[in-house]
Amino acid sequence: MDYSKYIAIDPNIRFGKPYLIGSRITVSDVLGWMASGMSVEEILEDFPELSEEHVRACLAYAADKEQKLKYA
Repeated sequence: MDYSKYIAIDPNIRFGKPYLIGSRITVSDVLGWMASGMSVEEILEDFPELSEEHVRACLAYAADKEQKLKYA
């Protein structure tokens, strides 16, 4: 998935954290909600400005960053 269609970084929005375009919701917000047990359906219900593609983009972004980490 090309998450760059959904995620941007702007130093003037949310202190430069990766966020979902068209909102002020960060990737870490979405990942945190999922980690706390919220389902995709619950997230979409609470934040109707988001789509399932936004949530998948957050997961793809996190997976990509994890893959690029260098471990000592």
